[in-house]
Amino acid sequence: MPQYTQRAADVINAAVKRSTDMRHEFVTPLHLLSALLDDFDFMAIAIDSCYSTQLTEQVAHQLSEMERIPDECDYHPEPSVQLSQLLQTAAQQVAFSSAAAVDITHLVAALLEQSDSEANYLLRSSLLPDESVETFMSALISWYEHQDDVDSVPTDDKDEDDNPFGHDEEAWRRLVTCLNDTVEQKNPLIGREKELERTIQVLCRKEKNNPLHVGEPGVGKTALVYGLAARLVQGSVPQRLKGARIYQVDLGTLLAGTQFRGDFEKRIKQVMDGIIAESRKRKSEGLDHGANIVYIDEIHNLVGAGATNDGAMDASNMLKPYLESGDVRFIGSTTYEEYNRHFARSKGLVRRFQQIDILEPSPEDTIHILKQLRPRYEEFHGVVYEDSALETAAMASAKHVSDRFLPDKAIDLIDEAGAALQVRGDSDHATDVRVVNKQLILDILAKTCKVDMLAVSDDDDNSRLQSLEDNMKQQIYGQDEAIQQVVQAVLMGKAGLTDDDKPLAALLFVGPTGVGKTEVARQLARQLGIELLRFDMSEYTEKHTVAKLIGSPAGYVGYEDGGLLTDAIRRAPQCVLLLDEIEKAHQDIYNILLQVMDYARLTDNKGRKADFRNVVLIMTSNAGAQYASQASVGFGQRVERGEAMLRQVKKTFKPEFINRLSATVVFHDMDQHMATLILRKKVGELQAKLKAKNVEMTLTDDAFNQLLSEGFTHEYGAREMDRVIARRLKPLLMRQMLFGNLRQGGSITIDKADLA
Repeated sequence: MPQYTQRAADVINAAVKRSTDMRHEFVTPLHLLSALLDDFDFMAIAIDSCYSTQLTEQVAHQLSEMERIPDECDYHPEPSVQLSQLLQTAAQQVAFSSAAAVDITHLVAALLEQSDSEANYLLRSSLLPDESVETFMSALISWYEHQDDVDSVPTDDKDEDDNPFGHDEEAWRRLVTCLNDTVEQKNPLIGREKELERTIQVLCRKEKNNPLHVGEPGVGKTALVYGLAARLVQGSVPQRLKGARIYQVDLGTLLAGTQFRGDFEKRIKQVMDGIIAESRKRKSEGLDHGANIVYIDEIHNLVGAGATNDGAMDASNMLKPYLESGDVRFIGSTTYEEYNRHFARSKGLVRRFQQIDILEPSPEDTIHILKQLRPRYEEFHGVVYEDSALETAAMASAKHVSDRFLPDKAIDLIDEAGAALQVRGDSDHATDVRVVNKQLILDILAKTCKVDMLAVSDDDDNSRLQSLEDNMKQQIYGQDEAIQQVVQAVLMGKAGLTDDDKPLAALLFVGPTGVGKTEVARQLARQLGIELLRFDMSEYTEKHTVAKLIGSPAGYVGYEDGGLLTDAIRRAPQCVLLLDEIEKAHQDIYNILLQVMDYARLTDNKGRKADFRNVVLIMTSNAGAQYASQASVGFGQRVERGEAMLRQVKKTFKPEFINRLSATVVFHDMDQHMATLILRKKVGELQAKLKAKNVEMTLTDDAFNQLLSEGFTHEYGAREMDRVIARRLKPLLMRQMLFGNLRQGGSITIDKADLA
């Protein structure tokens, strides 16, 4: 049963008495409203907000119209269905708030929610034209808050005491969490001695004794506060902090269930006064010396919390008096981004806090942290972690996971590996000790962080890389030198001999059309087993279209969509990025690529960074193709078209762009031998497609040579062969497969005469 304040109980009893006196069978919300109109405090607000005289007359008229029970009948009125619903709604409001009992404000709020009630209609319709329900309730709450609560005690006879409603000593504890009591359930703080000592030093100051921890997500800001709580429990703190308790305040809990203006502010005051009162009580009893500490995670949410407009009072303004009182200390934590976006706007808050930067630990420090945490995770998962597994978790996560921070991402890896091994062990009914080794960490990294296994594989298992060049030469003909350069650049990055802050390779492919530039990039991605991201630069010829790669500026169409390139790299950080026909793009694209090739980072329009360290960047260009015909120079010497184009490329692209490339790869012209191999490959692909339809095709040598003579041109490269096959060979097959002898399958031999 919910408890009621004395004045709420008086109003309900008055409603019951009114129903009894008028011989009505049920007690309804109308009787409750009539009793409220006799309450002095309610009428004080109603006079300002309602046509109170008219409302009283209307309620009295409606009550007089109700059917009476004859006087000779003995009865006791029961609450109507609507009144029961009203009381239940009021009780729910108390359950979702910090109040200790149902008060008149809860009854009125519940009444105003009953849209099908006559009392609701009369009260709402009596409000003045410029008076809203929210304004009326806000005034009502403020009025009762300023009244003396001495008589507002719970009416439960079993709990009669002198505590007035609104000042329950334990009510504020439901809105906070004491970290001193939960410190044993958390991972211990490892390292961070300098930051912890600095925090304690700030807490011991006379003024501005409120530390503010600012750092990226996952670097250990919350762990630092739990480390302080552990020190307080152990008593290894200065005398001024002895016995202090840390209470974590969650703004979401404070805001939950606050329906009307004043609820949120009342909760903040209740919590702060309760924490201060406890501190003073313990100090007066000689138990402790230190003032309690309030910890607010994501403290930037204070700015604007609870405010209804720009000029209204928010949570940060309410806490400023407590920040300066000295009776309680505050510790806040936030990220750099949120600090600059929200917290820095409140200059009053900034000057009351002492900023302490919490930097990301190095991989070496992270290894030390993991080794200290190892016993807890071994006990939890029932596994054993090898030293090499912990070292790999720290080093590999630092290298391959770019959007998160140490030690959080490394701890996640060992936790995930322990869970994976636990599942495998359960399914295999293993009885031996299960060991988390280096390879399992790499497997988890590849699966959970979308990093390809080739990028994180062990150096001893490089057979795939060793055969990379041969495999590509089997697919690409006549460009052995270009393939060798590409593979060498990729292997150099894999061996770790390139700069860690650059892409694996940044290559510019130069050559005439149709000689295999795009195909090399496609085959490289296929052989490495990673994704190919292709951007056609002919779509980015205008200045404003280049902005789509990193996102449109704020205020422009497409801002919310983000950047096409940056989003693609975040989705697939291990990939081959192909920028086709780079010379057709606007000149601004080169400014973007400069920082990609130099620092392997690109920032989008929302400040999020994309990591290109595991990207093979390939740009193709046939710039200067119009000069290729000038390849022949004097004395019968022949300069290939690709090399002639390379000279023009050096004139087309800026020196700082060419200077940042890993290599500029020149593709040879197609010669007779290359054309023969390519044609055989394409005919073989067609034969494989026909075989799936039970058709066997045989080309005579004359037919093959006829296709070769028509498809081999220096000007158009291999693409002309596709056109010749589509124009000469496929129509013959199409007619036979649809209308001729090959409808059910079979074999066909094609001679030169058939191609005429």
